[in-house]
Amino acid sequence: MPLWPSLYGHWKPGRENSTRGSSQLPKQDYEALKERCLTDGRLFEDNSFPATLRSIGRGPLLRKLPARVYWRRPPELHSNPQFYSAKAKRLGLCQGLVGDCWFLAALQALTLHQDILSHVVPLNQSFTEKYAGIFRFWFWHFGKWIPVVVDDRLPVNEAGQLIFVSSTYKNVFWGALLEKAYAKLSGSYEDLQRGQVSEAFVDFTGGVTMTINLVEAPCNLWDILTQAIYSRTLIGCQTHSGERVLENGLVDGHAYTLTGIRKVTSEHGPEYLVKLRNPWGKVEWKGDWSDSSSSWDLLSPKERILLLRKENDGEFWMTLRDFKTHFTLLVICKLSPGLLSQEEGQTWLYTMLEGRWEKGTTAGGQMRSPRDMFWKNPQFLLSVWRPQEGKRLHMPCSVLLSLLQKPRHRHRNRKPHLAIGFYLFRMSKSHDSQRKLPPEFFRDHAPLNWPEMFVTEKEVSRELWLEPGTYLIVPCTSKAGQESEFVLRVFSRNHVFYEIGSSSSVVFSKEIVDQNEGQGEFVTKVFEKYPEINAIQLQKILNHVPWSGLRSQKPLFSLKACQGILALLDLNASGTVSIQEFRHLWKQLMLYQEVFHKQDTNRSGSLNWTQLQAAMREAGVLLSGNICQLMLIRYGGPDLQMDFVSFVHLMLRAKNMEDVFQNLTQDGKGIYLRKPEWLLMSLYS
Repeated sequence: MPLWPSLYGHWKPGRENSTRGSSQLPKQDYEALKERCLTDGRLFEDNSFPATLRSIGRGPLLRKLPARVYWRRPPELHSNPQFYSAKAKRLGLCQGLVGDCWFLAALQALTLHQDILSHVVPLNQSFTEKYAGIFRFWFWHFGKWIPVVVDDRLPVNEAGQLIFVSSTYKNVFWGALLEKAYAKLSGSYEDLQRGQVSEAFVDFTGGVTMTINLVEAPCNLWDILTQAIYSRTLIGCQTHSGERVLENGLVDGHAYTLTGIRKVTSEHGPEYLVKLRNPWGKVEWKGDWSDSSSSWDLLSPKERILLLRKENDGEFWMTLRDFKTHFTLLVICKLSPGLLSQEEGQTWLYTMLEGRWEKGTTAGGQMRSPRDMFWKNPQFLLSVWRPQEGKRLHMPCSVLLSLLQKPRHRHRNRKPHLAIGFYLFRMSKSHDSQRKLPPEFFRDHAPLNWPEMFVTEKEVSRELWLEPGTYLIVPCTSKAGQESEFVLRVFSRNHVFYEIGSSSSVVFSKEIVDQNEGQGEFVTKVFEKYPEINAIQLQKILNHVPWSGLRSQKPLFSLKACQGILALLDLNASGTVSIQEFRHLWKQLMLYQEVFHKQDTNRSGSLNWTQLQAAMREAGVLLSGNICQLMLIRYGGPDLQMDFVSFVHLMLRAKNMEDVFQNLTQDGKGIYLRKPEWLLMSLYS
């Protein structure tokens, strides 16, 4: 599998690095193993990760297990097992006996991005077509996407219930099998007992994580969340240390997924809400704006119906103020290098180099160590320039640095992460790249950037604004003599990056085209002109968008269509949409543009019944053939063809009504509405 192009945009060809220090997994050819099993008429058994207690591990986890553990395949557990079901909503996974809430919190965030999920979890696997009891998953492992193969024997109790991760849809097994593959990568299920959500984010995406200490949260935290939630990011958070359920419903020492944010207008003024999900699939916040809170009575009926879901599913709302009080860390995994830089432009350069701290030679420790030791650490030269475009000539250069340490043992918990960090120095003159800088340099020069703290995490990253010039980066451990391998990544608009004194050949930077980056700039410019957008202004905006992704005739949005779109977004009945609501609309429009173009194979600018069904399914809305036919009659033209504008209106309304149903249903089969609610939803939406 090639490096995944959609993670940071599109890679341009360049020389790839090989990665030392592999995970020590056995090399297993998935296709050959599957074909052999099919030919022999048998189901795959993975002897490298056997169906025994050895794969579960040793230690505290064993004491949690039921008296007897059985290993069963999904066809033995359900009459209609499915690997993945689009009908099973994204919040359908629940944590089992393994203390891997950090893994589940990251996985829940992953499900918010279908394209990323489908790379980690190939969704075309099944228990029917060419079933051989073998499944494959992909993880980003220090610069490389690697496959992990497992059989589908899962540990269950005497009643046939899964001991570890399960789905609320009892016949869906992708989550349990992904957890097994991740346990194999980590050494055992026991090795998933402790971890950071940031670690799983990196393994799922190859992205760069940033951690915000909520005790010292920046004053623009809401703006950061707004930009992140409507960009390509995964977001998790962590409560204060401990191991107990508090009276307010939160769990100490627990990881959660941040699934959404919303600015609402109550009778007392605006409220800033965040939406969180407990990976247990139950146990929720009980304070203000919880499912049973009277705060919801302060909203308009429509806003309340569309946002509030009274179900103990582990997902809940709370104010940003309470969030900062009760949570300690916020982790944002950026899938686009320029997420928080606010720098214009369309291309980034990416370089990855590997290194090693070796006792007695390159493990010099931090600067508090004797200076004659610090200089022995690996040294890297970074030269940065401004892109030769427009007003950026007068601005510093945006640089993103990421330091990743590799595992020091086949079992990730046998040897914990070291405390790591890096220093940045400004170079005033050129230096011989074959010789490391001597101890005298570090006695005479203070670093521009000190590590904020040395942290025992897989990744340490920093976003920096640097004047053009040459800089020295020195990655190190907190103590001299500590050994490990590491990966150092640099993202910028224009740079050269290499190790001093290294005999390795030149490493070429890769160019990244960030197709999503211009969207944030576009939205910001729109709201500089229109702080609140009404239907007429929305029509002007949408009809001036180039819609380059359609590659057919430019769509024309009528005032009636824009009034319909605005009605779906305008939850507080103000007659306008805010920047947050418009960001949400813009994100949906980009998705609908992509799926419409994909299904419009003859470039006619419209979809027939078959194409419409496929487009809606790809966008996450499943309708029966009969209902889809009715939608074509209702929203399409007299020739039973649907253009892009009508497709957008249909998709927004279908998504809205799906959310309403999920929020109001008590049993998943039906809902009860009072007459005013029925009129509100049927006439205004």
